[in-house]
Amino acid sequence: MQVETKLIARYSETDQMGIIHHSNYAVWFEAGRTDFLKKAGIPNKEIEEQGVLLPLYEMNCKFKSPARYEDEIIVKTKLEYIGKVRIVFSYQVLNAKDGSVLTTGETKHAWTNKSLKPVNAQLLIPDIYNVLCEEELK
Repeated sequence: MQVETKLIARYSETDQMGIIHHSNYAVWFEAGRTDFLKKAGIPNKEIEEQGVLLPLYEMNCKFKSPARYEDEIIVKTKLEYIGKVRIVFSYQVLNAKDGSVLTTGETKHAWTNKSLKPVNAQLLIPDIYNVLCEEELK
């Protein structure tokens, strides 16, 4: 499954050059990931209520073309990999007007408890884990 999240580039996200500052892409990736989980039927809040967190341990981002103030943006989010202790999402950030790819990226997360100790998601939250395994195959 691939989820599309629509955003509008805000003025506060621009830099001195009039383009969206690179730090905002992490926020846009998070918006896409949150939307993905919600549309998969397991909002991040539900995962956290079961005592499991998904801290980020690695992020990659490749900038192809700049986004600018008031551009309509589409963040395409896909679950690339799910394992017992890790999960990986990929992203494409597109200009909605012409479909051009602005940025691609990936985030890697660990399944942890609230003390940030790794946990086995398959054992601790099997229902959520199984739903995400099905989504990975779509």
